[in-house]
Formats: sequence, C-alpha cells, structure tokens
Amino acid sequence: MYQETISTQPVIETERFVLRPLRRSDAGLIEMYSGDKRVAEGTRAIPHPLPPGTAENFITRAQAEDRVEDVWAIDGSRHGMGELLGVVSLTRLDDDQSEIGYWVGPGFWNTGLASEAVAAIIAANPQNARTLFAEVFQDNPGSARVLTNCGFEYLGDAESWSLARGRHVPTWTYLRKM
Repeated sequence: MYQETISTQPVIETERFVLRPLRRSDAGLIEMYSGDKRVAEGTRAIPHPLPPGTAENFITRAQAEDRVEDVWAIDGSRHGMGELLGVVSLTRLDDDQSEIGYWVGPGFWNTGLASEAVAAIIAANPQNARTLFAEVFQDNPGSARVLTNCGFEYLGDAESWSLARGRHVPTWTYLRKM
C-alpha cells in the first residue's frame, strides 16, 4: 500500500517501517551510518572518511525536482525503532529500467530490513520499471542474499569502482523482470 507525496515520490508502508522521502533532519543519522567504514565499503559512492557536508548534499540531490534517483529513508519510528535505519534508492536508467541500491546501519544487519525494503520497492514499482538491476560487491554475500530473496536472478560478474576503497572491486550483477 502506498500513497503519493507532494514530491511525487510515494510513501510505502511495510509491516515494520515506512519508506519515505528523505528530509533534512535525516542528515545526522545518514552521516553516522554512512560514516561507518563497513557501510561505505559496501557501496560504490560513499567515500570514507566521510567529508563534512556529504549527508546534507546527498539529501539536497535526493530532494531535487530534476533528480534521476529516488531515495527513501527506512523509517521505523512508527514501530518503536529509529527514524532512519538505512536507505533504499531507485535510479532511472533507459528503456523503463531502474537500478536499485540500499544500505542499512550495521546494528540492523541480518534482521531482514533490507529484504523487506527491497521487496516493498518491487511491490510498489514507483518508477514503473519493466526491469530492475542491482549490483553487489562479491565480498558482501549478505547483500546478494537480499536480492535473491526478492526474486533477482544472477546475471554475471563485473567490476565497479568503490569510492571508499579507492579501487575497482569485483561485483555480481542481478536482474529482476517486473
């Protein structure tokens, strides 16, 4: 179940949390979690150490009218958890395709939150994608399990640049037809 927000980015409700657009007040928790080396090294785009202003700039880009990426906070506050447990995003690609990305704070690893967030995005399909892509670093099998749990199929091996690691890292690429 989801409803439209003013920014045309839906709020998506799940059993344990709400996926909602980022807001300025999320900056502190984004900075705390994404400043953790383990989180940063699990992504392509988060630098480590995290430079001042990175979280605020991320939120500004996520709120821009001309954005190509929709970003949701995993907000557990309605269910006694924190306001921001992690983020999930969809980047618009060509031909009705999107790429999904996600991270959760280390304290929430192995709790099913990432799988629940990805499943909710798939069910809502807010960008009306025909195909979703995802990529995970090969040294992060937990993130690969999130994708396979949500119906993604292994497509092949590749490499992507990791800003935090300062080098190319082997990846597994996944695909999910909608």
